[in-house]
Amino acid sequence: MVKINGEEQAVAGQTVAEYLEKAGYCRTRVAVERNGEIIPKAEYDHTVLNEGDAVEVVSFVGGG
Repeated sequence: MVKINGEEQAVAGQTVAEYLEKAGYCRTRVAVERNGEIIPKAEYDHTVLNEGDAVEVVSFVGGG
């Protein structure tokens, strides 16, 4: 299990890019932190989520 935004999810083994796509996030409008470190967008396709990881996904919202 991987804890994403405080919720346990069975996504271990998926890449960050796979998770974001399946969860409906627009990968260009989010920041992803895993175990306290920001993951560069260029690494989303290569970074695999592992059992016990703690992930935070933050969406950017425009407005004015």
